[in-house]
Amino acid sequence: MKKKVIFDHDGGVDDLLSLMLIFTMKNVELVGVTITPADCFLEDATESTLKLLTLFQQQDVEVAKGDLYGVNPFPYDWRAQPKIINALPTMLNVPLNTSALVEMSAVDYMIHTLDNSNTPITILMTGPCSNLTQALIQRPDLKEKVEEVIWMGGAVDVAGNVAMHNHDGSAEWNVFWDPYAANALFAMGLNIKLVSLDATNCLPIDIPFLKQVAAQNSYPMSEFFGQCWASTIPSIPAYEFTYHLWDVMATSCLEVGEEAIQFTNIELAVSTQQPNQGQTYRSAGNHQWIQVSTSANREQMLNYLLEKLRRGFSDNK
Repeated sequence: MKKKVIFDHDGGVDDLLSLMLIFTMKNVELVGVTITPADCFLEDATESTLKLLTLFQQQDVEVAKGDLYGVNPFPYDWRAQPKIINALPTMLNVPLNTSALVEMSAVDYMIHTLDNSNTPITILMTGPCSNLTQALIQRPDLKEKVEEVIWMGGAVDVAGNVAMHNHDGSAEWNVFWDPYAANALFAMGLNIKLVSLDATNCLPIDIPFLKQVAAQNSYPMSEFFGQCWASTIPSIPAYEFTYHLWDVMATSCLEVGEEAIQFTNIELAVSTQQPNQGQTYRSAGNHQWIQVSTSANREQMLNYLLEKLRRGFSDNK
């Protein structure tokens, strides 16, 4: 039986690449996509999402737009990334088909989909967790319909990637955007896999990696992924930090095992106050057990991705 998945993303380059990666997975049934207006401008991210559904002939997958906003907005320059993706030749040649859009908000769509599912659903989140948290606050009985939560977020034993004048740098952005939602999510007793910076730090988007992707650009997937990843090179100033395979690694957890990404069960808490707002830190005795990705095998992850990209857009899974 295929794993049923709702993909909740926030429109960044790696979120969109994650959506494409899902389309290659034989064991996954993507039942819906929800979009959080966090590391994106909502209309740009929605257009990108809809065009990718068309490109991969997946127009039957429903899409719902979110209307929740966090307390710590992402920088505007970062949020413009989906517009860059929409300007790439591949995307310009794809017609915009809005038939997959639903009228419900992302929160209402999650509630509706979980409520009407005969089997539990995995929630994959590559942006902030606000949509899922709010859905389960409104309908706590639906927690039993959540198979597991895979969330790209947090930094436990490594530095965060938030560089703000009033912050100590300990937080990761997806948690920092809405730390109150993250704090509430951790307290719900769900089966959560947190794909944190502790593991994703081993997979930077660097020129050697891009050369490996370019070496197989006779495959449409490799060529398009390479174009998208190349657009991230100037998106974050190198003196702060570089782009990594954050969301792509989290998405790969739908398929890869412990030999590629290692998890440790940790009692975890989320700070909601400055100067470490959004920090995910060890909190012994609080009984909020979260599976945290503590390390990853870089070679295995890269080999996995390179193999997945050796295909065309319309190839069968």
